[in-house]
Amino acid sequence: MAKINPMMIAPPAIFAALAGLFLGGMFRDNPNELPSTFIGQQAPGVTEEAVTGTELLTAEDLRSGEVTLVNFWASWCPPCRAEHPYLLALEEQGYRVAGINIRDVQDQAAGYLADDGDPFFATGFDPRGRVSIDWGVTAPPETFIVGRDGTVLYRHIGPLVGSDVEQRFEPALAEAVGN
Repeated sequence: MAKINPMMIAPPAIFAALAGLFLGGMFRDNPNELPSTFIGQQAPGVTEEAVTGTELLTAEDLRSGEVTLVNFWASWCPPCRAEHPYLLALEEQGYRVAGINIRDVQDQAAGYLADDGDPFFATGFDPRGRVSIDWGVTAPPETFIVGRDGTVLYRHIGPLVGSDVEQRFEPALAEAVGN
C-alpha cells in the first residue's frame, strides 16, 4: 500500500476551503455592504470638539426625540464633496443632519463649510479618526440614521448620490421618520 504524502493533500484542501468561502460570500444578501454591528444598538460617543464656527454635537443630540442623520465627512474627500448638495437639500427639507469631520485640518474643515454651505445643525471634529473608529466608519463619507431614542437604525457607506440613495437610503429614512 502506497503511503500518501500530506503535502499532496494540502493544496487541494486549501483550494476547496477558499472556494467555499468565496461561494458563500457571493450568496450574501448584499456582498458589497459591510454589516454594521451598531444597527439596533445605542449610537456610540461623539467628539468633544466642534468644527470652528459651528455648534458642538453632543450625545444628548442623538437622543433628542428626533431622527438624526450623522454624516462622517472630510474637506479633502471628493465623494464627500459630491454628496454635499444632497446634504444641503436634506437640511432644507427639515431633516436634522449632524456632521463629524474626520482626519482633517480644522481651518480646512471650517473653510469648506463657509464656502460650500453648512448643512449641519451641529458638528464634531475628529482629527485622529478615533470617534469614526468607534462608529465602525471605514472611510468617509458614511451616513447613519439614528432613531429618536439614540438607536442606530441604518448605515449608508459611500456618498449619498445616485440610484443607491433612491433605492436604499431614502426608504430607510422614510421608515425612520414614519412616512
